[in-house]
Amino acid sequence: MKKTLSAIILVALTAIPAAADEGMWLPSLISQRIGDMQSKGFKLNDEDIYSINRASLKDAVVLFGSGCTGELVSDEGLLLTNHHCGFSYIQKHSSVEHDYLKDGFWALKREQELPNPGLSVSFLDYMQDVTDEVTSADDPQQAIKQIRERAVEGRKGVKASVESLYYGNRYYLFVYKVYTDVRLVGAPPSSIGKFGGDTDNWMWPRHTGDFSIFRVYAGKDNEPAPYSEENIPFTPKRHFKISRAGVSEGDFTFIYGFPGTTREYITSDAVRYISELSDPAKISLRTLRLDIQKKYMSTSPAVRIQYASKNANVANAWKKWQGEMRGIRKMHTVASKEAYEQAFRDWAAGGQYEGVLECLDSLYTLLEPYNFAREYTYESALAVELPQFASNYASAKDEAAAEASAANFYKDWNLDIDKESFIALMKAYATGVADEFKPEYYFESMERLGSVEAWADEVFSEELCGGRLEGIEESAAYAFRKAFVKHYNEVLTPEYSRLSAEITALYRDYMRGQMEFEPQKSFYPDANLTLRVAYGKVGAYEPADGIRYRHVSTVKGIMEKDDPEIYDYNIPQSLRDLYAAGGYEDTPVCFIADNHTTGGNSGSPVINADGNLIGINFDRVWEGTMSDVAFDPEFCRNICLDIRYLLFVVDKVCGAGSLLAELDFAD
Repeated sequence: MKKTLSAIILVALTAIPAAADEGMWLPSLISQRIGDMQSKGFKLNDEDIYSINRASLKDAVVLFGSGCTGELVSDEGLLLTNHHCGFSYIQKHSSVEHDYLKDGFWALKREQELPNPGLSVSFLDYMQDVTDEVTSADDPQQAIKQIRERAVEGRKGVKASVESLYYGNRYYLFVYKVYTDVRLVGAPPSSIGKFGGDTDNWMWPRHTGDFSIFRVYAGKDNEPAPYSEENIPFTPKRHFKISRAGVSEGDFTFIYGFPGTTREYITSDAVRYISELSDPAKISLRTLRLDIQKKYMSTSPAVRIQYASKNANVANAWKKWQGEMRGIRKMHTVASKEAYEQAFRDWAAGGQYEGVLECLDSLYTLLEPYNFAREYTYESALAVELPQFASNYASAKDEAAAEASAANFYKDWNLDIDKESFIALMKAYATGVADEFKPEYYFESMERLGSVEAWADEVFSEELCGGRLEGIEESAAYAFRKAFVKHYNEVLTPEYSRLSAEITALYRDYMRGQMEFEPQKSFYPDANLTLRVAYGKVGAYEPADGIRYRHVSTVKGIMEKDDPEIYDYNIPQSLRDLYAAGGYEDTPVCFIADNHTTGGNSGSPVINADGNLIGINFDRVWEGTMSDVAFDPEFCRNICLDIRYLLFVVDKVCGAGSLLAELDFAD
């Protein structure tokens, strides 16, 4: 059976073609795709992409923090990622007196670079197929634990994980070297790095200079070390050379990064839940929060700084869900899945996969109300800030940690925003969640207090809001959080987890069945924040009848949007002056390609046929955000910052050109 299964997976991995350039491929298996890549213009070989015997491009790519990608561009540890990936760290260093969000930040001397506690970058050391060892063990979880422990034993700064691929049909070990001294070097003003704000987010054409610059530091042995003034810039095994040649339509590109989550093989029931129930509800709840935040942020620079990172985090998924929902409906993804499933049923009749889809249908029916209640609770009751802080403060491991928690919370918290959000969210919760899925605490509180407004007055007590934290575990805010978390964990989650486990087990069979049903199809594993390669080409697209977008945007488009009266469109005066002086109208800003990307690919290097850096990935087009569940080459485009705009901004707009002396240019 194992040999048969391995053979099925191998055929599924190597079969060509895939749909257009769809797919997020494991670097260690890229030899099985290299012929297709080379036929489309790639000039290097598989060992250039991934090798454990010599330096390769993988050694210049990092997992930045816990959910973005970055790339090394010098032999002194200089790292590029997105502005939105570094945004929370830029925000933490900002104040009204030193507003690095508004004005930007540049460290032209090493001693000016700012440390970022809690930030790390992880280099993939190697990945290894450990399927046989896991699946042959009497206790697979114990086997996984032993594999991880063996991989890190005696090694400094190393972590390991074993990840399931193809719904448990394969298991891979990923071993990383983790560096925790990462310092902020440069960031453009938000009017460049976040140009267009929420209005332009997920949209094309785009004119956002979405980049920030950090530096990785190491101990004197070049190994991971905690922050110290004695640390030295890290020397990577490999860093990217910069190409200034630019891009043309049809040029080969590939993305090297850490895509977060995709679910390309889920059934029509799961897709219907996303587009008809989950996304609409979450969009509605986040709209309430965003409207309240923006009302206060627009009238106070201090509040704008406090909530800049929070607001961006809330808005990012809010707008993505809108595009995802619209894309699923527009492309009739549910109907397409249903047609595929019927064909699978016909093929499976009388065989080992007969009944798999029927069982999945039944389980999804049972799961749906628990899943919805969990998501709604998370986006409403559990999104209120003050109760969340009360819980964190009370559970702090020691007094120093508690004090740090309080300092960080009150620095970036606004009572009016949080209390008004509480009222709006809990009114929505009253009608959005069925009574049978609400905690008894909810009914007791409403009966005792009579209204959500009165409940808010109790939760947002004068003592706690004023920073008096003695007896916090007796506070109404703490009780609120404790009750909803308890209900979430002890009532909603157990049944959700039980049903989800049964669904996952069935997906293992369904995934294997799909591979047998379509032996000619090339199957790639869903994204799970492990290193992947996605390749394609630069290209325009037509999202609707009569609309055709070209593949590039320029500085001219920035000037067309420039508006000093609107914060997100009020560009630096230095950019206006440069434009007025002439010669920069056609300076490229962004370009689009059809690489298959998702969250986690933010900050990923965009690489040309010669293996050189031409851009930084930062977004997808709104019409194609459904690519997490269904990739469509006609509508799915990833949005990339053109590296030439980064160079232009650093040098000409911000006057930090001395930083570019570290870079190696390919042309």
